[in-house]
This record gives sequence, structure tokens and C-alpha cells, in this order.
Amino acid sequence: MSKNTKSKTDKTLILIAVALGVILVATVVLLFVVARKDKALQGADQAIKLSAQGGFSCEYAEAQKLYAFGEGILKVTGNRIAYLTLSGNEVYSHTVNYSNPQCYIKGTKAVVFDMDGYGLLMLDNEKVLYEIPTSYKIKAVTISNNDLVGVITEGSEYSYGKIYIFDTDGTQVFDWTSNDSGYPIGIAFNNDSSVLAITSLSTAGAVYEPYLRLYSLPNPITSGQPADLGTFSVVDGAIFSSVLYCNDTLYTFSTNSVYTLLDDQIVPLNLDFGSINQVNTVGGVVFIVYSDGVDQMNKIAVINSRGDTIYNSPVGNEINAVATSDSLYALSIDDRIYVFNTSGTIISDISVDEDVLRIGFIGNNKLIIISTGGVHTVDY
Repeated sequence: MSKNTKSKTDKTLILIAVALGVILVATVVLLFVVARKDKALQGADQAIKLSAQGGFSCEYAEAQKLYAFGEGILKVTGNRIAYLTLSGNEVYSHTVNYSNPQCYIKGTKAVVFDMDGYGLLMLDNEKVLYEIPTSYKIKAVTISNNDLVGVITEGSEYSYGKIYIFDTDGTQVFDWTSNDSGYPIGIAFNNDSSVLAITSLSTAGAVYEPYLRLYSLPNPITSGQPADLGTFSVVDGAIFSSVLYCNDTLYTFSTNSVYTLLDDQIVPLNLDFGSINQVNTVGGVVFIVYSDGVDQMNKIAVINSRGDTIYNSPVGNEINAVATSDSLYALSIDDRIYVFNTSGTIISDISVDEDVLRIGFIGNNKLIIISTGGVHTVDY
């Protein structure tokens, strides 16, 4: 073999080796990216037999009445509200007369209300704090960071609906009647409860028209009258199904889009979420569970207060329950429970062997899981 031929052969082998090296590196990088994006679809970090965990067993009909609350369980029925320990022992109870009792929990407080009825009560893990009647049928409630309670009620023949705000002892401190803004849909308090946001939908014209109204709330709430900060709308016919604050950024959501208030204008973000199924705010970010269409797999996206998507990945098909803490988000979907931090990192992936009804965070890195078979505590 001549020197020229050998030199050419060596160069060819080097080029082949370099090409193979590039392909190998690209393959490794691609596998890493795919593995990170599809982690939610891989095997769980741990598989849990729920019946073997701490807690107590009960029938499915009983489990449907239970909510994870504080360090225990809230049992909600039409005639009685009871707070239980994780062993099932009763701490206290309160008699009610509700046709369709529902429960809204935030932090250390819970509001139990009669959906399409006329009563609600607020409680913590020691006692009922107050119980009040309403003049109109209750449609939804929310709790602010400093324990104000916002209530949406049905309208009368003279209005589309009324919204009430109650302070920490149950005193009514604000009410708003929708005479021309349409039906109230959602309410949200900002972080320090200095602003109340109300979304509504007018069906009076040929085209549905959504509205966002903002009110400034005095601090303390009893020290003065709320001030009207303005009314806003959009021209694309969106229906604001929910509203929330992420830090000081207000987001409203239609069935497939996210809007924010910018320079006194409601503007859509350049984000496409197909069909939005669930939204929650945690620690300065928003978790959005959505699908690309009917019968499509659910995905979870995390956006920050600037509207940037910092995480987006498939998670599963059927949403069972959601729980939040100050810095964590838990999603029960299919037979899996994922715990995310605010960067969108999955810090725990648990497979369970029973259908999950509700979940909640408790201290010492534990979850309360209410399943069709009872109440259980699981480490995450």
C-alpha cells in the first residue's frame, strides 16, 4: 500500500470516528432531553400499597365525605361537620342543615358551604370560627391569604348576582351587585388582600362579553370603603372561567388561553394550552393542567409571573385530585401521584393501588391520601 493510499485511509477512518462520536454525543443528549420530558410517563419512584399505610379504613361512601385538612381529616355531611385525627378519632363536630355541602380549604382554614343553598361556616382544626346565612344561593367561595372569605351568590330578579366579603369574625365588609356586568364567575384576592378581582360574563347582547372588575380593599378591611379601580374587557369573546394572582400578576383563563392585565388592558399571552382543565398558583408560579383536545393525554405546564413557560410535560389521563402548599404542588392522576416544586421538578413520583379521591400535604414530608378504601399517610 502506498503512503498516499494509507494517508487517505487514515483520514477516512478519522472522519468516520469523528462522525460516530458526534452521533453518539447527539444521541446521549437527545436521550437525556426525552428522559427529562417524559419522566412523568416512566416508572414511579415508589409503588405504595395504601392499605398497609397509616390511617384508617372506611367504605367508599364514607370516604367521599372526607377532606384532608390541617393535620387531620374534615368529615362533611349534610347534617354534621366533624374534624377527625388521622386515626379517625373525633376532635370536635358541629351540626348543620345543608342539602349539598361543599368544602373549600386554604392553609389552616376551611369554609363549608351549602352549594345552591343559603349557609356557610368557617373553621380551623380546633373549632368553628363563625356560621352565617346568606340572602341568595351560594355558587362559589374563596379564601384570601389573610382569611377573608369571598362568596359568589346567585342573582335576583333585579340583578345577575351578588358578591360578599366577610372578615375573620364573619362580619360582612363588602358587597357588590352585578346589575349590568353579567353573571359573576370568579373572584380572587391578590397576595396581601389589598385588591379584589371579579370576573363576570354578560349574555345580554348578541355576543357574550366578559368583564374584569378590580376593587381596592382597605387595610384593615374595616377601616374604610373599597374603591373601584376599573372595569376591563376583551374583544375576542373569551369567557373567563377562572382568575388568580401569581405574585402581583393577575391571570385570567378561558377554556384554552391565558390572559393578563397589562397597562390597563387585558391581553392574551402567546401560549396555547388546548383545553385547560385545572389551574393553581403556588409560590409565585402557576400550574396548568391541560390537554391538546378531547380524549387527549393531560399535560402539566408551569408558568411564572412574567408569563414564561418554565416546564411542560405529559402526565396522564384522568385527574383525581390536586393539593398545594406554600412551595409544592401535588397532582393525583390515574394511579400516580406527582409532587412538584416551583421549578417544575418532580421531587416524588408515587404509584398507588387504590383510586384516589383527595390528597393534602401535612408536616414532615407526608401526604394525606383519601382513597376509595380509606385514609392513608404516605411519605414523599
